[in-house]
Amino acid sequence: MGFRSGAVAGLISAVVVTGSAHAQVLTHKDVSARMALTIIEAATAQCEKDGYSITVAVLDRVGRFRAYLQGDRASLANIELARRKAYTALTFRRSSMEWAQRTAEGSNLAGQRSLTDVIPLGGGIPIKIGEDTIGAIGVSGAPGQDKDEVCAQAGLAKVADQLK
Repeated sequence: MGFRSGAVAGLISAVVVTGSAHAQVLTHKDVSARMALTIIEAATAQCEKDGYSITVAVLDRVGRFRAYLQGDRASLANIELARRKAYTALTFRRSSMEWAQRTAEGSNLAGQRSLTDVIPLGGGIPIKIGEDTIGAIGVSGAPGQDKDEVCAQAGLAKVADQLK
């Protein structure tokens, strides 16, 4: 081992030893299975009351499906749309509708639209505890993105007391 590789190895060792002295276990909150089902039930009930058959996807804090439900008359494409709306809201920590407006053509953020799995459509809302995003809901199938968002909001409202 030459001087250069020995110095690099020494530097890496120093960083690892120094870093491990301050190592700690990370803890985080996440969407439980029961919470995901409650959100889905409330969102679906709102849309059914309004006469829409929707698909709802709830993602956990890292973007994995926690739960989803496709309405009896929902289109097959709604599964993917709901998931991508939720993923967009989770990724950017804001509603997918707000993100779509911020990244409109001509915006200096428009390039974000080319990222995999994001979609500039309303109906996705992050699930937050304070400023910590712990998941997201996406709704697809209502006649209009604003109506998708109303149903998503109804789902979150049902668990609002748990998100404090």
